[in-house]
Amino acid sequence: MEARRAGSSTTDNVHLEFDTFLRLSREGRMGRQRHGKRVLPSDPGPHRKEEKSAAPHRKEKKKKMDIGKLFINISIGLCIFSLLWFFYALYMRSSLAKRVVTLHHSPQVLDDNSTSPDVSPERFWGSYRPQVYFGMKTRSPKSVVTGLMWMRQFSDLDVSLRHTCEQGDRLQSYGWLMHDGLSFGVQEIRDSDFTLTTEFVKRMGGEHGGDWTWRVTAKQHSSAPQPPVISLMFYVATDTQGSLQAHVEERNRLGSVTGSSEELGNFKITFRKPSAGETASGKYASYNHLKAVSQGLEKLTDIVRNSLNRRFVFSPPSGEKRPYIAVDTYKPPHHHQQQKHADTRKESDFVVHQVTVQTPFQVEVLFESGSFRDRPDQLVGTAMTEELEKRKAAFDLKFERTFGLQERGFSPAQVKFSKAALSNMLGGMGYFHGQSVVQSAYNEYPLLYPEGALFTAVPSRSFFPRGFLWDEGFHQLLLAKWDPQVTREATGHWLDLINVEGWIPREQILGDEARSKVPAEFVVQRNENANPPTLFLALQELLEQQARGAESAAATLPFLRRLFPRLQTWFEWYNTTQAGPLPNSYRWRGRDKDTNLFLNPKTLTSGLDDYPRASHPSADERHVDLHCWMALADNGLLDELHWSEQLRAFADYGNHTQDVSLQKEKVYVPPGQPRHQFPVARLVRSVRRAPKPQYVKALGYVSLFPFLLHVLSPDSSRLQHVLRDLRDPDKLWTPYGLRSLSKADPLYMKRNTEHDAPYWRGPVWININYLAVRALHHYGNAEGPYRETAAVLYQELRTNVVSNVYRQYVETGYIWEQYNDTTGRGQGSHPFTGWSALTVLMMAEQY
Repeated sequence: MEARRAGSSTTDNVHLEFDTFLRLSREGRMGRQRHGKRVLPSDPGPHRKEEKSAAPHRKEKKKKMDIGKLFINISIGLCIFSLLWFFYALYMRSSLAKRVVTLHHSPQVLDDNSTSPDVSPERFWGSYRPQVYFGMKTRSPKSVVTGLMWMRQFSDLDVSLRHTCEQGDRLQSYGWLMHDGLSFGVQEIRDSDFTLTTEFVKRMGGEHGGDWTWRVTAKQHSSAPQPPVISLMFYVATDTQGSLQAHVEERNRLGSVTGSSEELGNFKITFRKPSAGETASGKYASYNHLKAVSQGLEKLTDIVRNSLNRRFVFSPPSGEKRPYIAVDTYKPPHHHQQQKHADTRKESDFVVHQVTVQTPFQVEVLFESGSFRDRPDQLVGTAMTEELEKRKAAFDLKFERTFGLQERGFSPAQVKFSKAALSNMLGGMGYFHGQSVVQSAYNEYPLLYPEGALFTAVPSRSFFPRGFLWDEGFHQLLLAKWDPQVTREATGHWLDLINVEGWIPREQILGDEARSKVPAEFVVQRNENANPPTLFLALQELLEQQARGAESAAATLPFLRRLFPRLQTWFEWYNTTQAGPLPNSYRWRGRDKDTNLFLNPKTLTSGLDDYPRASHPSADERHVDLHCWMALADNGLLDELHWSEQLRAFADYGNHTQDVSLQKEKVYVPPGQPRHQFPVARLVRSVRRAPKPQYVKALGYVSLFPFLLHVLSPDSSRLQHVLRDLRDPDKLWTPYGLRSLSKADPLYMKRNTEHDAPYWRGPVWININYLAVRALHHYGNAEGPYRETAAVLYQELRTNVVSNVYRQYVETGYIWEQYNDTTGRGQGSHPFTGWSALTVLMMAEQY
C-alpha cells in the first residue's frame, strides 16, 4: 500500500509538472512570436496584391510549423516523463530490495545485553554447541569455545576421530540423561567397546558467569575382550577475539591454558591428571598438545586431523610399548591441481590437550574465572561430586513436580527415558550468531541479513543442529512447562529476527560453523516463503500459565507487550503474502516448480515437504492446513473453502490429477553411437489424464488440520467423519500412531523422484500425533455428540504413540525423527529429540 500511495503521489506530481511544462512552452512560443514580429510601412498597390496572394501560404506554413513544434514539445515532455518514471522505478526497486534486509522498526523484544553475564549470569555459560558431542560456550557473539574430541588407539580401523555429531559415526547411542538447562548436565556416549560419561557443573561467582568443571569417565563394555586405550582431546579456541597461552609442565604435559577475552576477562583452564576414579590413585598416561591458529570454528576437526602423527610410543609400566597416534605439528593439506581461495578471516588461537589412557579412567577439566575472587574451594573431586548430587536431586524433584510421571504409575525405566527426552532438548539448546543469506524478487543476487543472535532448541544434533521456525514452536511447548524463561528468551530471539515486511527466515544458518553443515541449495532463504507459525502455540501456553496464576508467569505480560508489534506485523505478512485466490483462503508459496521431475511437487514451506498437494502448482490453489493456522474458528467458511462432500473430508483445492507416475525417459541413441556419450535416462513424470480444478484426493495429516488445531466446533457433523478416518487401519490408524498418508492413497510410500524417498507419505511423525492426541483430549472433554468416541480414541492413540517411542528408545538407544508405520521402527535422523520429545507431554497428559 505504501508503494501504491507513493506511486500515485509521484505520478500526480509528474502529470502536474508535465502540464505546467506544456503551458510554459506554449506561452514561450507566443511570446517569442509577438516580440519577433516586424511592422513594415505601407507599400503601393501591386505589392499588396502579392502580399494577399502569399498570405494563405504563410498561414499554412505557420500552421505546419506550430503542429511540428507541438509534436516536438510533446515528445520532449514524454521523454522527461519517461525519465522521471524510470528513475522513480529504480528508486522503488532499490527501496523494495532493501526491505528484505531491513529489520522491524519496533523496539527489540530482548535488549542487546540480555544474554550478558551482568543481566543473566546463571545462563551465560552453557552447552550451547549442540553440533558437537561435548562442548561449551557463552551466550555472546564471539565466544571462547571449549570442546572434546576423542579416538580409540590401536584399532584395526582407520582413525575414528569423534568431534561433531555425525550419524556416520554409528555410535550405539549418545545423549543427555539429565540436564536442567541451567547449571549441570550428565551425558552418556556409547562407542564401539567403551562408554564415555560426560558431566559438567557450574558455580556462580564473579562478574563473568562463574566457574565450571568437566568430568569425563571412560569404562569398557563388559563384552570388550581387553581394556581399550583411548585418547581424549580437550580444546579451547577463541573466535576472532581474545588470546590464549599454553603452560607446559613435566616436559610435554599441558597443565593449563590461561587467556583473556572481552566477554570473559581473564580466565584459567586446568587439565587435571587422570585417575582410576575419584579416590583412586593416578593412572599412567601419555600426553601431547597442539598450539595452532584457526580461521573458523568449522575448521577445528580438520586442524587436529591434519596434525596427527604416529611417531609417539605408549609405554605403560606393565605391558608392551606400542606406537600411538597423537597431535604433533599442524600440516595444512596439499590441494593438487586446484588452488583454493585464500581464507582472509582473522586467525584465532586454538590449543589442544591430549591425554591417552587405558580404561577405566576419569579426567577433570576446571575453568576458573579471573573475577571470581572469593571461591570457597576448587570445584573438583569430592567437591564436584557433592555439587553434582545436589543438582541431580533438585532435578528429580522438579521433574516429578512438573510432570508427575511416578504418580501416574510409570516405571522407573520409563521415567528415566522421559528425563532423557527433556534433557536432550535442553542440552540441545544452541546460541548462534551471524547472518542469514536472503533474497527477494527485487534482488538479482542474495544479500546478507543483518547480524543477529538466536537462542534456540534444535531438531537433531547430528542432522539439523540449527534453528527451524516451525520446529521451534513445538520445542517450546515442552520447554515452557519446564522453564518459561527459556521459552520467553527463545521466542524473543526468533521474533527479533523479523524484518520490516514481517518475514522471518524459516531456517536459521548463523555463522560459518552452522553453514558448514548445510548443503548449498538450502542456504539462501527467500522472503516469499513462510513456515507454519507454531510459535503461537507456545505463546498460547504462556498465556494459559498466566491465567492459571503460575508463579513463573509474572514476566509473561510485559514480555507479550514488547512482542505484540512484531506479532501483528507477522500476522499481516501471512495475510498478504500467503493469501489465496478467494477471500479468506490461503496458499503456501515456494512449491517446487519443475513438475516434470517430481511425482508431486514438494511444498517445503508447509513443513510437510512431499505430502501430496495439487499435482500441477498454480495460483488457484487453496491449502487447508494454512487456512487452519490462520483462522481461529469459522466452520461455515471452512466448509465453503475446503469441505469436499464427495470425499467426505477436508481437502486442498487446485489444478490436480491423480493419474501420474514416474517413468524412465526415452533417450535416443543413434545406431552405432556409444551409449555412454549420451545423457543417463532419468525418471520423469508421466501424466496420463490432464489435470483440472478440483479438491485434492489425499487423505492424511493435511485433512486433519481443522481437527488438530481445534477449528472444528465440538458439535460439527464433520467431526464424525474425521474420527472415522482417523481410526480406520486401512487409512491412518496404526499400532504406533497415525500414519501421515492414507494407506489407500495412490502416492502412499511412493518415491517423489528417483533419489527422493517418501518422507511425509506414510511414516508416523510425533509432532502431528501430539496434536492429534491433544485434539482428542480436547474433544473428549467438550460437550458434544462425539465426546465419548473422542475420549476412547484418546486413550488408545496416546498409549500407542508413547509405547512405541519408548520401546524404540530401549531397543536402539535413540529417539527418532519418524517411525515406520508398518513395523514401528525408528527411522530418519537420530537422535531427534526435537519435537519427538513431545512424548513427555503425552505421558504427563499436559496439553
